[in-house]
Amino acid sequence: MNDLVRRADALWRAVTYVSVAQLHLKSNPLLTGPLVPEQVKKHPSGHWGTVPGAAFVLSHVALAGTGGDTDLVPVIGAGHAGVAQVAMAWLTGDLAAVRPRFSTDVDGLSRLVAAFPDLDGLGAEVSPSLPGGWYLGGQIGGAFAFAQGAALDAPDRIVVPLLGDGECETPATAAAWLAGRALADRTQVLPVIHVNGFRMGNRSLLGAMDDDALQAYATGLGWRSNVVHVNAAEAGEHLSFHTTLVSAVNATRKQLPTVIFLRCPKGWSGPMKLAGHQLLGTPRTHKTPLVDPRRHPDQLAALRCWLASYRPAELFTSGGAATGALAEAVQVVSRRGQARRTASHHATGGRPPARRYGSFADAVAPVLRKHARDGDFHLFSPDELASNRLGDLAEEPWATEVLAEEVLLGWLGGWTATGRRGLLISYEAFAPLLLTGLVQFLKQRRLVVPSERVPSLNLLLTSYGWHNTYTHGDPSLVTALLAIRDPSVRVLTPADPSRLAIALDRVLGSTGQLNVILAGKHPTDQQPLDTLEQECSRGLAVWPHASDEGEPEIVLLAAGDLPATTACTTALSLRLRHGLRVRVVAVQDLTVLGNPATWPSGLSDAELQRYFGPTAPLVIATLGHPAAVWGLIEDRLHRPVEVIGWCEPDGPMPQHRLAEAAGMNVAGLCAAAERLLATNRAAGAGQLASAAGGQAGGAPMPLSTPRRPVDGVPA
Repeated sequence: MNDLVRRADALWRAVTYVSVAQLHLKSNPLLTGPLVPEQVKKHPSGHWGTVPGAAFVLSHVALAGTGGDTDLVPVIGAGHAGVAQVAMAWLTGDLAAVRPRFSTDVDGLSRLVAAFPDLDGLGAEVSPSLPGGWYLGGQIGGAFAFAQGAALDAPDRIVVPLLGDGECETPATAAAWLAGRALADRTQVLPVIHVNGFRMGNRSLLGAMDDDALQAYATGLGWRSNVVHVNAAEAGEHLSFHTTLVSAVNATRKQLPTVIFLRCPKGWSGPMKLAGHQLLGTPRTHKTPLVDPRRHPDQLAALRCWLASYRPAELFTSGGAATGALAEAVQVVSRRGQARRTASHHATGGRPPARRYGSFADAVAPVLRKHARDGDFHLFSPDELASNRLGDLAEEPWATEVLAEEVLLGWLGGWTATGRRGLLISYEAFAPLLLTGLVQFLKQRRLVVPSERVPSLNLLLTSYGWHNTYTHGDPSLVTALLAIRDPSVRVLTPADPSRLAIALDRVLGSTGQLNVILAGKHPTDQQPLDTLEQECSRGLAVWPHASDEGEPEIVLLAAGDLPATTACTTALSLRLRHGLRVRVVAVQDLTVLGNPATWPSGLSDAELQRYFGPTAPLVIATLGHPAAVWGLIEDRLHRPVEVIGWCEPDGPMPQHRLAEAAGMNVAGLCAAAERLLATNRAAGAGQLASAAGGQAGGAPMPLSTPRRPVDGVPA
C-alpha cells in the first residue's frame, strides 16, 4: 500500500504540475533555472479550478487494479478538465502517439507548454483522441448518460464518469440517475462527483450540502455513497480515496450502484491569496488565478512557489524523463492501459428483400429484429414504441424506453462509441431537444482518426407535424443539422414503408455517419418498386409511373411520403389541365441536393441536368422547413425554383387546412408550377426582346417566387 500511495501522489503531482505549466509557461517547463518574466505567457488562458480534483481521480483510476478481466474506463464530464487530460496523456505517451512532437522528454514538454492552448487541432478542452475523452464535454451534463450507454451489456468494463457538482444540476444528469433504473443490472457505472463547492461563478447546490445531506441525496436516488475529503493530497488522503475506490469497484461489480463524492476546495494546491483577495476555494480559481505574472512581480513570485510546491525535481530528470515513484506509476498505467475498449462491429446479413410492406410497423419491426439477432444492437425510445405501432418490441431485452430524450441520446452515444449498433426512435416534434447533444457528437467524430470509425448514430423520427397536433409540429432538428454542413449527416425521406425498410437496414449497417430518417407512422400510398434500388443507392430516382417521356416542362421533386403522394396527384392534374410534360423525382437522401464539394452524395452538375432536365422549372416538396432545402441547393440549379414545406401555423387547425396553408396539396403545388412556368415564359420573352434590341444576355431567372397567403392564412 505504501508503494501505491507513493505512486499515486507522484502521478497526481506530475499531472497537476504539467497542467499549471501549460496554463502559464512559455519555456523553462522544468524550472531548471530561475523563472523570469520572458518565460511566462503574456496572456495565460485556460481553466484551473477543476484540474487538481480531476487529476486526483484520473491518477487513482489509472493505477487501480480491479482483478479479473474488468477494466476501469474513465469518462471526463467537464470539458474544462482538458488541461489535466492532456497532462496525463503527455506523461503516459498517449499524447505523443497522436501528436509526435509532444514527446515524453524536456523538448516535448517545452513544445507542449509553448503551444497550449493551441495543440495542433486537439484544442484546450477534453479531446476524444486521448484517454478519458470518450465524451467530448461541450454539452454539460451528458457524460453520465453516455457512461451508462458505454457500460450497458459490457461486463468487461466499469465506466467511471467524473462529474462536477454543478454538472449534477443539469436536467440530463439529474434524469440519468433515475433513468438508470431502466437498465437494471446490465450496466456497471461508478460515478465520481467532484464536489469543489462552486459552478463557474456561484456556489453549487451539492456543494452547499453537508456530508449527511449528500449521502441522503444519493440514497434517495437508489445509490450507495461514500464521501472522501481531500485538502492537501497527503498520504492519508491518497490512501483513503484509494480504499474507497477499490471498495466501490467491488460493489459495482456486484451490481450495487455506488457513487463517490470527492470533496475538496476549488483550486486546491494553488495560490491561497493574491493582493489581499482570497483565491483558494472561490470562483476566482475557475480560470487561471494569476492573470498576468509576466508584468506583476507578486504574481510571478506566486507562480514560482506554486510550481515548486509539486517538487518537480523528484518527478523528472533534467531531460524530462519520469523518475522515481512517477516512473513506477507511468509503467503501471502504461501496462494496464487507459485506452478505451471498443467492441468489434459485426457486419449484418443481406438487406431486406425489395418487397411491398403494408405499414410503418410491418417495415420497421422485421429490420430491427434481424439486426438484434447479431447481438450488438439496442433500441432506445421515449415511451413511444406503442404509439408507433411497435409495442411488441418494448418487451425485447434489446429495447429500452424512458421519457427523457437527452438521456436516451447519451445512452445511444455511449453504446455506439463502443462499436455497437443502435437506433433512437422519437417524435419529430421532440427531436430538437437532441440538437446540442448531436452537435457535440458531430464535433467529437470530427476529431477521431479515420481508423477509429464506429457505427453510425441513427435516429428514426415519426409523428411529424403534418399528421399531429399544433403543439407537435417542429422540424427544426433537420434544418439545424443541415445548416452545420457536416458531410457525415444524412437525412433520409423514404416515400413509403417499402423504401423505409431498405433505408433503415442500410443505416444500421453503416459507419461514421449521423443518419436521420423521417417516416410517418400513418398509412400512406404505396409506390411501385421498380426504382427502389436506385433511390437507395443514389439517393433519388425519376418515377416512370408518374412522369412523361422526353424532356420535362416542369419537374416535381418529392422528399417524403406526404410530398410523394401529393406530387404524383399534382403531376396528373398538370398533365390533364395544361398538357404539360411532367417529371416526378423522388428523393430518398435529402443531401443529394447539396454541393458535392460538401456533401458526399451531392449531385454533380451533369446529374442535375440528367434528373431535372436542362431548363425545366422545379417545384420541391419537402416535409421540413423550405430553408433547409434552400441551404442545400444554394445557387446551383439556375432555373426558377419554388420550395414547398412546413409552414408554422398560427394556431391549431386540421391537417387539410395545414397543408392548404403551406401549399402542400394539389392546388398548392399546381399554383407553384404555374407561377414558375409564367416566370420562365417572362424570362424567355425578356431575352428575346433584349436580343431584338441588340443587347446581349438578359435578366437572370429568379430562383423563387414568394408564396401567397391562402384564404388569409399567412404563408
